[in-house]
Amino acid sequence: MKKEKKENAILKLTIEFSIAVISFVEELESKKKYVVASQLLKSGVSIGANVHEAQNTESKVDFIHKLKIAHKEANETMYWLIICEQAKSYPTNIKLKDKLQVITKILSKIIAPTKNNLKNKIN
Repeated sequence: MKKEKKENAILKLTIEFSIAVISFVEELESKKKYVVASQLLKSGVSIGANVHEAQNTESKVDFIHKLKIAHKEANETMYWLIICEQAKSYPTNIKLKDKLQVITKILSKIIAPTKNNLKNKIN
């Protein structure tokens, strides 16, 4: 009997988030908000790219490093979403912010215990 592979929630969420970011960036570009659109696209899809890379790292240290980069990219993405929200001439997307907050919380919950486990193994 084959074992069913458990779904990786953070991978799924970050892929869905990247697709949503692309759609919102297209909306920004249609309104000629190219600079913010470019920055948001880079940081927004980088989250998932780093989470995806973390799945095949060679060590726990590298795993943590990739997830920390994803977390930093999530913080930058939140910055650009807040800029859009507060600039009167920009469209906004509250659902993206909500999804990003979930992703950020999950990343934090993965990083902290993994770091603690690694420290415990070293000591």
